[in-house]
Amino acid sequence: MAKGSGKVLAQNKKAGHDYFIEETIEAGMVLTGTEIKSIRAGKAQLKDSYVRITNGEAWISNMHVSPFDQGNRFNHDPLRARKLLLHKKQIGELVGAVKRDGYTIVPLKMYIKDGYAKLLIGIGKGKKDYDKRNDMRKKEAKREMERTFKSKNQY
Repeated sequence: MAKGSGKVLAQNKKAGHDYFIEETIEAGMVLTGTEIKSIRAGKAQLKDSYVRITNGEAWISNMHVSPFDQGNRFNHDPLRARKLLLHKKQIGELVGAVKRDGYTIVPLKMYIKDGYAKLLIGIGKGKKDYDKRNDMRKKEAKREMERTFKSKNQY
């Protein structure tokens, strides 16, 4: 399977709008039992989450996983930091990328692959406002071309 394939459970659509994604890396996550059950039920959000490197380990922070409905008093904290499973070489690449000016590590999407929850993270450079406006213009022009092409083919 290719990176990012599998049953997509959560997606960070704002990341594509705010960053130029240059490289992607697939990472596993250390989860508790109630967390994986909530994630499989589709109750996870990557909206305001970010990845940071601490003591040679990658951690995802601010990822919201709702408490499991049938969970008991041992249910998890929804916003706790979760460890990402990466090779040492991959963590080194991430550290090198973040040291460059304007680059950050952004979670893109979460999916199930071969029974395991995976997270696709990207190394992205922040977009300026004029870049965002330019992308919106291109998207609108493409949409308009498709609309006219579709209307001409109907007859």
